[in-house]
Amino acid sequence: MKLAGKTAIVTGGGRDIGRAVAEKLASEGANVAINYFSSSKGADDAVAAIKAKGGNALAMQGDLNKQADVQALVQATVDAFGGVDILVNNAGGLIGRKTIAEMPLEHWEAVIRLNVTSTFLMTQACLAQMTSGAIVNLASQAGRDGGGPGAVAYATSKGAIMTMTRGLAKELGPDIRVNALCPGMIDTDFHNVHTPDAGRRGFEASAPLKRQGHVEDAANLVLFLASDDSAFITGTNIDINGGILFS
Repeated sequence: MKLAGKTAIVTGGGRDIGRAVAEKLASEGANVAINYFSSSKGADDAVAAIKAKGGNALAMQGDLNKQADVQALVQATVDAFGGVDILVNNAGGLIGRKTIAEMPLEHWEAVIRLNVTSTFLMTQACLAQMTSGAIVNLASQAGRDGGGPGAVAYATSKGAIMTMTRGLAKELGPDIRVNALCPGMIDTDFHNVHTPDAGRRGFEASAPLKRQGHVEDAANLVLFLASDDSAFITGTNIDINGGILFS
């Protein structure tokens, strides 16, 4: 068990990558607190699946742009499990595709809050409980290449996550390591909503590995970055995209 005795918080853990991460960390012995905003059934199902295998988990609804909700999540985790060792900042999203010309300020600010402010608030709150451990952020390939059509706000926010990852690694070392994933085309509801099927088929044809990623691919990388297997890695933004982009 790579994470025996450790406690992890996974934000946005009710579906897709977040849920896979929560179950993966639990499978390696971690106590897991799952935050969700609207995916209550997925979060509850994840908790049930973890407990069925002998693990410990809780699920808690919260808006991570609200400091009170963030503090409540962290406190509930500490009350249940005694502390925080691992934070996975997975919550976020695109909201919708809008070009700069058509984008209202409200949309821009909502995307930045959803992706960047939530990561800031969660990190700040968890640091009050962490003396060592690991933080793993979810950035995006969009943070490297600017994203697809209408994704400037999203790509900008994910680029900010990448820079935050580097800055935190310098600020928090040597006791806390901070790394990030830059996923490309992972088969999730995100792409079901925001990416046309033709674009997904085109990705599969162009990528050296000839497939979309699976949520388990991302979860395996998060586990590596959260565990001592990556003890000499910090400040990295790791591409996980099937070879479609080399950075």
